[in-house]
Amino acid sequence: MNKEQKNKTETQGTQEWYIVNAYSGHEKRVANQIQQRAKANNLEDLITEVLVPIQNKIVVSEGKKRTVEEKIFPGYVLVKMIMNDQTWQIIRNTEGVTGFVGTERKPTPLNPEEVKSILAYMKVEQPSYQASFAVGDAVKVMDGPFKDFVGSISEINEDKGQVKVLLSVFGRETPVILDFLQITRL
Repeated sequence: MNKEQKNKTETQGTQEWYIVNAYSGHEKRVANQIQQRAKANNLEDLITEVLVPIQNKIVVSEGKKRTVEEKIFPGYVLVKMIMNDQTWQIIRNTEGVTGFVGTERKPTPLNPEEVKSILAYMKVEQPSYQASFAVGDAVKVMDGPFKDFVGSISEINEDKGQVKVLLSVFGRETPVILDFLQITRL
């Protein structure tokens, strides 16, 4: 291997995923800035992907269902790159970045299996429900055959978006399974 080939290999290296610490709530802005800085410095072949791991979730609150993007790892951005002094400096000096995960001088790359798991988790089609209820909450039924009944939550099934509510029917506590949208907290 001649000297030119050796230098090219050293600057090219292998693409690996690294975790970058960012100010919480600024992950998307940091990701955009890293991409812009890579492009401005002609490092797109060294910094190839910048990712904020998110997953869509269905949140039910105040009787309304809405889909929200939830960060899987708040405060972190994943970057696929070849680590060298130049790429390290570009990312380290990006506004909103507090550092890399790893030792201060040597960031630790992610295991490829971990990256596969994170990417697969992001693609999960079934968004899960996120309840704004807790077991024991007093609730009022807003819809269905038990409309206007009052009871308390005994179980929550976030996967299905349902709750088991104990309602007083004919003087007896009766468990009834209801959708999140059918109840409101008192």
